[in-house]
Order: sequence, then structure tokens, then C-alpha cells
Amino acid sequence: MSQEAARLQQWARQPERGSPALLRLGVWTARFLGRPVARLLLYPLTLYFCLSSAAASRASRLYLTRVLGLAPGLAQRFTHFLTFARCLLDRVFLLNDESGAFEIEVHGEEILHAIEARGGGCLLFGAHLGSFEVARAVGRRRRQDLPISLLMYEENAQKIRAALAAINPRLATEVIGLGRADSLIAVAERLRAGHFIGVLADRNLDGRDMRRMDFLGAPAAFPQGPFRVAAMLQRPVVFMAGLYRGGRRYELHFELLADAPATRPANMQGWIEEMMSRYVARVEHYCRAAPYNWFNFYDFWA
Repeated sequence: MSQEAARLQQWARQPERGSPALLRLGVWTARFLGRPVARLLLYPLTLYFCLSSAAASRASRLYLTRVLGLAPGLAQRFTHFLTFARCLLDRVFLLNDESGAFEIEVHGEEILHAIEARGGGCLLFGAHLGSFEVARAVGRRRRQDLPISLLMYEENAQKIRAALAAINPRLATEVIGLGRADSLIAVAERLRAGHFIGVLADRNLDGRDMRRMDFLGAPAAFPQGPFRVAAMLQRPVVFMAGLYRGGRRYELHFELLADAPATRPANMQGWIEEMMSRYVARVEHYCRAAPYNWFNFYDFWA
């Protein structure tokens, strides 16, 4: 087994901290107490997690050293974890159609308007960077019936469906699980129906079909699978990043990575590598623009 497979399987096997019942309790507490009080509770919880999770804290230190160019202290690592916790808390309200409580600045929305005007059907490539829920919330705020789905590996899809069921049950059907025989068929059907399908393209479950790309000054492994799907399905690919900027503020960025090819690329591997290079460059750009928004808490460079 490769080193990439070993480390990715390690994060995939990590037990969830909590059960569905605890998750529902947490959601109820956040909504009952309200966002201001719930945010205060994040401070002791984050400090405990920062001090008790040695592997995640080490990964945070390694990442912050690369992106900041200096060895981070406890304050920087605490800020990193706190940013993650705040985005998780805001997910409760964003998924419950309460986006009006947030200030969301959108850049590049005209790209999605143009795709929608042509009938829709687009792949949104994000990363574990900031908040995907901000994109969903902006779409819902503009048009309640906007078809948005999230494509992820089946094991994680089950966890996300459980989380969505605790917050807003009608959203659970929007998650497509990868790894089943009918996964690509479901994706193709939804794209033909005009769906915008989000993919977090910076990691996979089994560490297979990876390619090492230069990222923040050193090679890191990224999965080729999402880009193979894009090449086969011949749909536009848009990069997306929803960055948390403090308080109630988010920035949502859309950038066109590739328009829909008229035919499948003759040089499939060359097309995939070019798209991956563009994608990784944009992930690095937004990591440097908002360094505490990176939420891969394992050694990404391994």
C-alpha cells in the first residue's frame, strides 16, 4: 500500500466524535441558545480539542508553517481550530435556510448565471477550504428550487446525510455517494437535469489514483478521479471557495477552470493534468489569502 493510501485511510477510519443523538443535541443547542451564545461556547471546546488532539495539532502546525512561512505558536493553532469550529457552527444556520443572518460577498457569480442560461449542468470543484454551505446558501437565497447536489465517497456521504437529517432533512437527498455501480449514472442524470454538483476534489478515501502536485512549496498527493469524471461527462468545471472572514462575513469565489469540451479530450491524461494544475494553483492561492480556512487536519504532504 502506498504512503498516500495509508494516510488517507487513516483519516477515513478515524471514529466520529459523537453519535447521531449527540449531533441532534448539538444542533438543538445551537438553535436554542442562538449563534452569539453558541460562539462563546466554542472557545473552551476549541482549546480542549487543540490540546487533546495531538495528531490534528501537529498537522495544523505543519500546514501553518508552510502557508505562513514561520513556526506557529499556540495562538495561531488555536485560531486555526477556532475558524473550523465557527464554520461548523454556521453550517447549522446556513443549512437551515438562515443565510440572511450572514454577510456574503460573492465574486464570479456571472459565471454560474451564464451556465444556467445554457441549461445548467456544472461541476463545482472545491476543497476542504472554508465552507461549501455558503455556496449552497447563496444559491438557495437567489432561487429556492436551484438544483444543487454534493458528490462524495459513500462512507462520508452516510455521515453527511446523518448530519443533514439532524439540521434540515430535505437536504439529505442532495448527497450522491461515490463508489456504487450507479454513482456516475446518477451524476450524469443530474447534470442533464441542470444540477450544480459540488465535489471536494482535494482528497479521496483509499489513496488510489493519486498524482503528486506542488502545493505550498512541496509535493502533495491529489486524487485524479474527480477530474476523470469531469473529462468523461463533458461539463463545465468551476472552482469554488467559500472563505470565512470573521464575524458574520464570508467571501464566495467562483472561477471557471474549464468550459464544456465539445468532445472528450483526445489526450485524456494531458487534459486531467492541466486541470489539476489549475485547480491546485487556485487552492494554494486561497490558502494564502485566508490561511486559517484550510480544514485538512492530517499531514497532507506525508
